[in-house]
Amino acid sequence: MKEVNTTDRGICQTKVGNCGKLQVTDWLGDVQPAYKGEDIVEVRFKNTRKDYYKNVNNLKLKVGELVAVEGNPGHDIGIISLKGELVFEQMKRHKVTLNNGEYRKVYRHAKPVDIDKWKEAISLEHETMIKSRQIVKDLRLDMKIGDVEYQGDRTKAIFYYIADGRVDFRQLIKVLAETFRIRIEMKQIGARQEAGRIGGIGPCGRSLCCSTWMSNFVSVTTNAARHQEISLNPQKLAGQCGKLKCCLNFEVDAYIDAQKDFPPNHIPLETEHKTYSFLKADIFGGIYWYAPRGEGPGTLVGVPVKRVKEVLRLNRNGKKPEKLVIEKYDAGAQKEDTFHNVVGQEDLDRFDRAKKSTRSKKRSNRRNPNRGRNQNQPSAQGQNPDRRQDNSQGTGQNRKPNQNRGGNQNRRSNQNRSQNRD
Repeated sequence: MKEVNTTDRGICQTKVGNCGKLQVTDWLGDVQPAYKGEDIVEVRFKNTRKDYYKNVNNLKLKVGELVAVEGNPGHDIGIISLKGELVFEQMKRHKVTLNNGEYRKVYRHAKPVDIDKWKEAISLEHETMIKSRQIVKDLRLDMKIGDVEYQGDRTKAIFYYIADGRVDFRQLIKVLAETFRIRIEMKQIGARQEAGRIGGIGPCGRSLCCSTWMSNFVSVTTNAARHQEISLNPQKLAGQCGKLKCCLNFEVDAYIDAQKDFPPNHIPLETEHKTYSFLKADIFGGIYWYAPRGEGPGTLVGVPVKRVKEVLRLNRNGKKPEKLVIEKYDAGAQKEDTFHNVVGQEDLDRFDRAKKSTRSKKRSNRRNPNRGRNQNQPSAQGQNPDRRQDNSQGTGQNRKPNQNRGGNQNRRSNQNRSQNRD
């Protein structure tokens, strides 16, 4: 049997981490349960499909082990992805499949025969998907087969398809059953679920949220972009699934709360000299930006929200203020940055400057060893500092003998040189 790629099933070549989608970190793994309840484990299958099973045989299960679980019909092979207290928290987010109102069961650890048959079924999935797409094209059905997943015992296959409306695929099921000789199950998914199953890297540089942690999808509208003052550019607002990005809903509640007391921005502000029109807003800063009519956006004026309310109230009463921004609000509109360069960490040459000053200081000390010494400090000859101070404050007569001494010494040295020449 040829080697199959089991990365989609969460089996990685490395020993650290898990390559499966919708991975959950068991941060309660080292916490002992307060009571012993039902032993429920989370089992993952291909891509983002997970389900929860009951360990009825009290098996010693570990995360990452292959187990045979109850299927419909037969049995399926899956990987244990989570166990312990955190399983019950995950069950609140995911839909649990029950059989006659009871949890489905974990039969046993997967045997070598089960694993071989499971890998053989995985190797047929891609070929089955290509053939099924051709059958759909021949039947002229308005649908797309996005993925195929075989059951572990190779008796059933799930066909995931995407369609805009209702599709009558009764004839399709007959053709697929005759072609592949298996039990057929059709499951419709949306564009977001398809992107989660395929995976990828988003514009933020991280893995897609739908393939890493999101399990429930909420509808996203353009109102979320309007509340956040985002330009309505379809190319930037759409994700890899072709729909609006799910992350537009992450912070929209904070923006809505911040704009509760904001005045309407579609009303122009009138002063005695000009009329100003709204351009943009700094929501968390509480500033509206206006530009005079007939002038370019380079003449933007930042007006605090409180001042906008005052001007609108004056305009409603038929009054026009002389200035749009007064000194009372001008200080609030032009706030200093909250970041302060305390240690100079943004300067690229901060280390070089320190080295230069140290070197120059050392060089100056080498050239003049007495430089920097305190004038009041006594010399090596034991001279009294008070006496030196008196001499420095004396008249010019006291300094002349010193000058004469220097002159006499120079004359004597010149005479000795002339005698030596003769």
